[in-house]
Amino acid sequence: MDISQLVTSIDVAIASLGQAPPSDADRQQLLAASKRLQEASESPLDAIASIVLGIHRQAAIRTAVDMGLFPALLGAGEGGITALELAEKTKSDEILVTRIMRVVTATGYAKELGVRHYTTTPKTELFAPESPLIDVIVHMAPHAQALVKLPEYFRVNGYANPNSMASGPFQFAFNFKGTYFDWLKSIPEEQEAFNRMMALTRMGRGEEWFDFFPTESRFSSTDPSSPLLVDIGGGLGHDLSAFHKRFPNLPGKLILQDLEPVISNITYLDPKIERQIYNFFTPQPVKGARAYYMRQILHDHPDGPAIEILKGIREAMTKDSVLLVNENFLPETGASLYNAEIDLSMMALFASMERTEKQWVALLEEAGLSVVKVWTPKTQLDGSGTVFEAVRKD
Repeated sequence: MDISQLVTSIDVAIASLGQAPPSDADRQQLLAASKRLQEASESPLDAIASIVLGIHRQAAIRTAVDMGLFPALLGAGEGGITALELAEKTKSDEILVTRIMRVVTATGYAKELGVRHYTTTPKTELFAPESPLIDVIVHMAPHAQALVKLPEYFRVNGYANPNSMASGPFQFAFNFKGTYFDWLKSIPEEQEAFNRMMALTRMGRGEEWFDFFPTESRFSSTDPSSPLLVDIGGGLGHDLSAFHKRFPNLPGKLILQDLEPVISNITYLDPKIERQIYNFFTPQPVKGARAYYMRQILHDHPDGPAIEILKGIREAMTKDSVLLVNENFLPETGASLYNAEIDLSMMALFASMERTEKQWVALLEEAGLSVVKVWTPKTQLDGSGTVFEAVRKD
């Protein structure tokens, strides 16, 4: 095999991608192929390095965010910006800037024009001041701290699957009494980052759930004075806003429910959407809605609390109500690295898990619900939702 010809052909293919961005399905195939190419090319040492040095990249990018390097890069002209200028703009040490920028450029979030001279790349825009990715970087730091402590947690506590939200790996790592959500409430900037970060979970997820679920045929006959859709734990209202934008004329009330620190942090919401402060461990105040909806709520909870939440919703449902649970689910075999790592995040923070389809169905059945159908998008992406449609089992 002529390696130089192979490299040239790869470079040509990369250039063509910039001219015609691939579809989600094609992108998944390309990523899988590039992963196979990397695995076939890397040495054992390369493979180990990608594991042991992963935390370094996160630490450097978080530091770059905290220093304000990305806004300074984005504010520079076509001539770029030097390390000295970055240091002056961010009131930082020039040597420190240079060291952090080595990681930033090596990961493609900036580009070197010369010695200590930088410019932006398309990826730099991901860390523009209003980007939710900044909140992800802030939000993921506690994840890393809890994950790093996982081996020690298991050595001390034994190798049993964690199942207590109040005494799991997170509490061990942070020496904190209470759940992860209690910890969030105690640190406003972390709570705000978490709230805004939920906007990112809508980016790159492919089809909206209401486009692969038969929304209009199921909901068009709702009484205009009755609740149409109750988004439980809906954060800042991203899902409900998108739903209303897609179906502005569907009859019935739209209700967003979440805790007070979340609801009070909403800066704008369509007047059609009602805001309601609500803790889903208490009785559901909205009775007989056409649909109750939860997205990525239950994966934050081990089976016991998750069943408690579901039973509370069941009690509010009538025979005409449906519960729509929008969650990622793990395949029985061949889970992607992304999904496997998200599962470990659920373990570290919540003593919970990403579930297989069978586990989701069993969970809903245990709560007195019956799964009518599992709705999946045409193209299943990492992190894209699957909707479990359930009704009361009387």
